[in-house]
Amino acid sequence: MHGAEAISPIMKDALVILGAAGIVIPLFARFRVTPIIGFILIGLLVGPYGLGRMVIEHEWLSYVTITDQERLEPFAEFGIILLLFAIGLELSFKRLWQLRRLVFGLGALELLVIGSLMAAILSMMGQYWTGALALGLALAFSSTALVLPISGTNTPVGRAALSMLLFEDIMIVPVIFLLGALAPFAQEEGAVSLMDTLWQGLLVVFVMMVAGRLLLPRLFAQAARTKSPELFLAASLLVVIGASLATAFVGLSPIVGALIAGLLIAETEYHTEVEGIMEPFKGLALGIFLITVGMSIDLATIWNNLWLILGAVVGVLTLKAVVTGVLLRLMGARRSTATETGILMASPSETTLIVLAAATNALLIQPGTAQFWQIVTAIGLTITPLLALLGRHVAGRVEPAPSLEEMDGDSGTPRVIIVGFGRVGRLVAQMLDMHGKAYVGVDADADLIERARREGYYAIYGNAMRSDALDRLGIDNAPAVILTMDEHVLAQRLVKKLRAARPDMPIIARARDSFHAAELYKSGASTAVPETLESSLQLSEAALVDLGVAMGPVIASIHEKRDEFREQIREEGALESKPKLRTSTAES
Repeated sequence: MHGAEAISPIMKDALVILGAAGIVIPLFARFRVTPIIGFILIGLLVGPYGLGRMVIEHEWLSYVTITDQERLEPFAEFGIILLLFAIGLELSFKRLWQLRRLVFGLGALELLVIGSLMAAILSMMGQYWTGALALGLALAFSSTALVLPISGTNTPVGRAALSMLLFEDIMIVPVIFLLGALAPFAQEEGAVSLMDTLWQGLLVVFVMMVAGRLLLPRLFAQAARTKSPELFLAASLLVVIGASLATAFVGLSPIVGALIAGLLIAETEYHTEVEGIMEPFKGLALGIFLITVGMSIDLATIWNNLWLILGAVVGVLTLKAVVTGVLLRLMGARRSTATETGILMASPSETTLIVLAAATNALLIQPGTAQFWQIVTAIGLTITPLLALLGRHVAGRVEPAPSLEEMDGDSGTPRVIIVGFGRVGRLVAQMLDMHGKAYVGVDADADLIERARREGYYAIYGNAMRSDALDRLGIDNAPAVILTMDEHVLAQRLVKKLRAARPDMPIIARARDSFHAAELYKSGASTAVPETLESSLQLSEAALVDLGVAMGPVIASIHEKRDEFREQIREEGALESKPKLRTSTAES
């Protein structure tokens, strides 16, 4: 054998995938575009409907194409399992309990209402009612794999999306059993099998939770003592694969086991280490899944049925966005949150493909119908990042950020100016507000400011280096200015500008380290706070308290050490700012 035949198909596919990852991730990161679209486009290019069509005429293309999509499906499934495992690591049982109203209230309503409406519309269009119900439920699912990485889990949009997606993940198995029961050849044993799966599944989940709480801390403690990253990785993979196989063995979805495994490890002190070790594998496996999505898109079929497919895509997206947004509003969400979440959750899911396959196997829909909706699903998954951008834009139009006058009618109040309104700036604003101190935040990132104002922060868009922006901020009567930006040189320039405008005003600046702090003092800062110094002091405080030292003496010593370091840094800055004596051999 020679040529492509001499190479293992799995090795060849691995080479294509790794090459795609090496190109897509840096290229799209350079242009600040999510790599999700890049992976799907790579799948479209190298798949059986792309360059794979030309392998017979050009044999060399077999080295850079993937002609058998089924070979990648196990890896894609493993990617989804790792994703759910990672989501579990970010959650906790306490947080899930807090979300129970949204999960079983909003999540159930979203799936049932959208599924019923889709089924009714498809039934009126001529689809038999069992097939219409199968398609409606399939299209009601949204993509866990794409939505949560985009939205996160800590924002209002992320929390709403997480609650609905968790319920959908729980309902995968009951929906598939329901389709089996609706099959023309189904008998009474369908309901019996469902009940058997439910009680066996509940038993396995209970055993996993009890055993996990007892065994996992010991397992990871033993792995940690060896100080071997390989053993830590092996233990992590053992847990997630074992949990997935346990739930799959009794008929539940393996992603349920992966989610529970993540939740159990999140309760241990080793969850951060596990999350860091698993992150690269999760990203690569998710990329494989996205490549398989791109490989399922047949551009020739799309072109031949262009308007019908576009109509189906627009119809599904519109219905899901409207229903999800309305349900969120009824549950008390803000208009902007409901709008952004509804649009983000509008596309079908990777689970849709699973349910379509189950419906086809049960003879509820024809293979041609399944292929049509698979293409619609693939297109929906491809444009999910664009839906996220559209959602943010429309949310800003639906509920514009309130004006500063609406947020606080007393515009003449002297305010502390916070320059830089990212994570650190918001925390400073929260603390000032907690103690009744008026503030105004400023940042040159328009999206950041718009989102902050929608969340109730008093902030404006502007470049603090401009004199007119300083006047607008009220620099003449500001009690103080706090600089939280991370730009080294810009912070120094701004401190000099502020000190020239207000020689007597306190200027508190964030510094990277003691050297940066000394430069800020030299430029005129009243106080410079080095991040490295504060983290060291906080670490010392936590260690002393845990060692049994009383809190009072610890706090006093921390304050004393902080003052000592600040005085030392000020002296260094003052020495550097003094003119140096020039000497020469002639003068001496």
